Formats: sequence, structure tokens, C-alpha cells
Amino acid sequence: MERKNTFNEVAKEYDRYRPDYPDELFADIAEYAGLRPDSDLLEIGCGTGQATKGFVQRGFDRLTCIELGEQLAALTREKFKERPNVQVIHSSFEAWSSDKRFDAAVSGTAFHFIEPQSSGYRKVHELLREGGSIALFWTVHVASGDPVFQHIRDCYKRHAPQLDDSRKPTVEQVIEDRTRLTLADGLFEDLSVRQYRWNDAYSADEYAALLNTNSRHRLLLDAAKASLLGEIRRTIEDHGGSVIKPQAAVLFLARKKPLAANR
Repeated sequence: MERKNTFNEVAKEYDRYRPDYPDELFADIAEYAGLRPDSDLLEIGCGTGQATKGFVQRGFDRLTCIELGEQLAALTREKFKERPNVQVIHSSFEAWSSDKRFDAAVSGTAFHFIEPQSSGYRKVHELLREGGSIALFWTVHVASGDPVFQHIRDCYKRHAPQLDDSRKPTVEQVIEDRTRLTLADGLFEDLSVRQYRWNDAYSADEYAALLNTNSRHRLLLDAAKASLLGEIRRTIEDHGGSVIKPQAAVLFLARKKPLAANR
């Protein structure tokens, strides 16, 4: 099973436990892209509508949302059933096509699943109106100095060493890699990168449930996953019963380069 297909199995848990994006992120997108209430937005990989909600709450509800997971799409469709301008389409982005052109294309922690990535940018470029913008953003792992997380890392070493967080890219690495990909084909310009930091609190059960929505954890064999999450849950309970998890999101904003400039 591909990683991008694993979220569909835990749609409700994903919606409940995944961190929301900060309000400032949506304000920055609206300002950069010059969004208006009648702007047409394309959302790639809407998941359970966490980012969708951020735009709708700010009056930008002309959204076409593409989602690969059938259960995820159904959940988001139900969530915004009172918003007739929010259209949720169950499809992969690669297979979907449209004659419509959009003012902005957005994607929250999903665009890295588009293969090949360079073709993903090219398709977005074609779907944008002249002067349109992209706003691609990701939650990024941030290591914590809290001693409980060292004990949690020991759990990984025993049950799933391949998932040890020392192997995860840093915020700086994510920015470097995604900047290169965004500008690689010369389709976009005026790149602006923004970072957001905050902390979230989780009980032992909530943190285990959060990890269970992670694609790499979903791909573990059931026995290994149960052992890992069970030991992490007990570790947190033995160290006060809750954890404070530092969070980070990185936003990449860019504008469609005029067609004449690409010839």
C-alpha cells in the first residue's frame, strides 16, 4: 500500500487528532494571492477539510477540492454540505482534469504525494489563471528537548528503528528541497517562504492516536504498530500523563510566471 492511501483508513481519527494550521498562515495566503470572496481556489489533497475550513472561515468558499481517499472525501463533503460552493471531488490529482482556471492553488501537507513532483507543478501551472498563485504548506517535524521524548525515541529503537525521528528532515532541509522543486522548471516566480511555530498538548491516548494517523506508522505490521504505540502510551503515562509537542508549518508562496516568459 502506498503511503498516500493510508489516511483513508483513519479518516475520523485524522480529522480529530491532526494539528490545525495557524490563522496567520491563511491570512498570509490571502494577502499574497490577493484573494477576494469571489476568488476560485483549487485545493489539492483536502483530506478531512482542515485547510478547507481555514479558507471557508475567512470568506473564501469557492473551493474545488480534490481528494484521493473516498472516505476522506465523503467526510469533507459532509462537513461542508451547507456550503454549495465547496465542491469535493473523489479523484487523484494526476487523473483529474478541468477546463476551469483558478486564482490560486493550495495544498496542505499533501503535495509531496504528487508523482512525479515536477509534473505536479506543471499541471498546477496550467490550471491557474494568468497571475495566479500557489500556496503549498506542510507541517514539519520539530524535535523536542523534553526528556520524555528521549524515552519515546527509545521505544522506536526497540520496535520500529526505521521510524526514529532523527531520520526525519529538518525544517531547513524541507525549505531547501521544496524551494528547489518549486523553482526547478521556471514555471513560478516571486517565491516567499514563511514559517509558523506553536505547541500542542496531548494526553497519552491522544498522542498515540495522532501517531496512528501518520502514514509511515500506518504501514507497520499490526503487531509491531500495537507494540510501539502501546509502549509509547505507557511511557507518557509514566512521565506525567501528557506531552507538549512543538509544531511547525512551512508555507511556500509563488506566482505563475507569465506564459511569454516561459517561451
